Amino acid sequence: MAFIKNILSSCLGAFLAFILVIGFSIFILTMIATVASDKKVDVDDNAILHLKLTAPINEMEGDDPLAELFPGAGDQPIGLIQLKQAIAHAKDDAKIKGIYLSISHPLAGVTTVEEIRESLLDFRQSGKWVVAYSDMYSEGGYYLASAADKVYLNPEGELEFNGLAIEVTFFKKMLDKLEIKPEVFRVGDFKSAVEPFLRDNMSEPNRLQLNSLVNSIYGEMLAHISASRKIPKDKLKEISDKMLVRNAAQAVELGLVDSLYYEDQVKDELRGRLGIKEDKPIHLVKYSQYKKSFSTYKESKNEIAVIVADGTIMPGESDRGIVGGATIADAIRKARISDNVKAIVLRINSPGGAFQASDQMWREVTLATKQKPVIASMSDLAASGGYYLAMACDTIVAQPTTITGSIGIFSVLFDLSGFLGNKIGITSEEIKTGEIGDLVSVMRPLTDVEKSIWQKKTEEIYETFTGKAAVGRKMTQDDIKKIASGRVWTGTQAKDNGLVDVLGGFPDAIKIAADAASVGEDYKLRYYPHQKTFLEKIMGDLEQSTKAAILKNELGEYYPWFRQWQHVKEYKGVQARMPMELVIH
Repeated sequence: MAFIKNILSSCLGAFLAFILVIGFSIFILTMIATVASDKKVDVDDNAILHLKLTAPINEMEGDDPLAELFPGAGDQPIGLIQLKQAIAHAKDDAKIKGIYLSISHPLAGVTTVEEIRESLLDFRQSGKWVVAYSDMYSEGGYYLASAADKVYLNPEGELEFNGLAIEVTFFKKMLDKLEIKPEVFRVGDFKSAVEPFLRDNMSEPNRLQLNSLVNSIYGEMLAHISASRKIPKDKLKEISDKMLVRNAAQAVELGLVDSLYYEDQVKDELRGRLGIKEDKPIHLVKYSQYKKSFSTYKESKNEIAVIVADGTIMPGESDRGIVGGATIADAIRKARISDNVKAIVLRINSPGGAFQASDQMWREVTLATKQKPVIASMSDLAASGGYYLAMACDTIVAQPTTITGSIGIFSVLFDLSGFLGNKIGITSEEIKTGEIGDLVSVMRPLTDVEKSIWQKKTEEIYETFTGKAAVGRKMTQDDIKKIASGRVWTGTQAKDNGLVDVLGGFPDAIKIAADAASVGEDYKLRYYPHQKTFLEKIMGDLEQSTKAAILKNELGEYYPWFRQWQHVKEYKGVQARMPMELVIH
């Protein structure tokens, strides 16, 4: 009896200690977050805004107070919207004399880079200057840097200027090794999102659309570089095609770079621009500090609700990289019924995802358009389910380099019977009341009848998608189908095909919304959905890390395969998703 009492006392003591540690940790983190978030930054006169863009660039960012206390923890993601706000404020800030752009390889899509580039060009309209410097410019890094007054490169540095490439990842061989058989159902020649499961290379239709896509995007980039650097586009194409820039000196000779400087020489030039002596320090204000020196709050009774959908579309709640159908639908609904909200802007950066979640959000968009203007602003991606979200809006705005369209449907299920039986030793047997069993079972192959049901269901949903797209775009369903079949388009191509109304960026979408709502300049922006607090993120990360550690311990050598499978499993069921996992570099 005494032994049992001792065991119970020890367990209770350990539990209470755990609760105290968690409670104390939460208290400390809350205090740190409160102190750090309240700190306002004062900017010195005669200062330079230093944009060192080495962190991932997302649509929105959340505050991370610990980033300042523990700078070694890594670069915190930058929000595109907040970055554009900072550049716009610096344009009219008398204390900021110019921008020093440190850029190498931006962790962002081409369209995101284009949005930042437009902000830099707008900043220069004030008469202020932008100076770019790097030891190495990637293709995207140079594209952004070309918006500067002066582009400098390290004398021993490199500049990548040899065109774009699209890389598609294929999973077929992995699935073969794991003895997992995909059951695929699709509609359209170009709905090639399923190709990674069925092939180890591209089909000809997929190669056709990707070739058209990458050349269209690169053509836009070369046109903008040509305008900034005063080099004919044909000459730039020749430089790129033949890779004529193979060292720093050639970059200067061909006019892509102004001078070869070491960083100390660049700093000397900045001192000259500021009119200060060589031995005087330069007041460089980091973006992370500068954004705390001003407020974007604006007094107005009129609101434009900006609803940000950034990530893969999934049912349920939104999270980092996940557009939760329930979360976004609820945000649209609240904006629709609010008397203060005069217009809605949907900021979309999504390759698509689950069909039903896409349709759930589409329904709320259609209801909202009956009461107030709803404008879509497309970022890097607004494809398939991402386009589904946009297609009922009053006006669709996209950048020329936006990847959009991909109007198509596919369904994927996975037969894991071989993997479970041969690799792990799990088998199953099914008892059913009729001819049709569980249509989503992973424990056995589908029967021919079940396959026919899935194919028919996929075709019916494709009819729904194209029918609703036709209504939203005021086109016939036959005309929509001519440009559908899952094919992806750039923003420029999509506008030519009637899928997009206006070529432009986020500020253009806001202006269109304000004009449609007849509020002029009398409005303020409010962003949805609610961003998780710092503490919520910390606790969420802790939970995910704990789960990962447990799984890694349990699965052992199979854990890397499990991680790959988790990614593939997102495709399960009916999908309105972009037709490939691609990386443009």
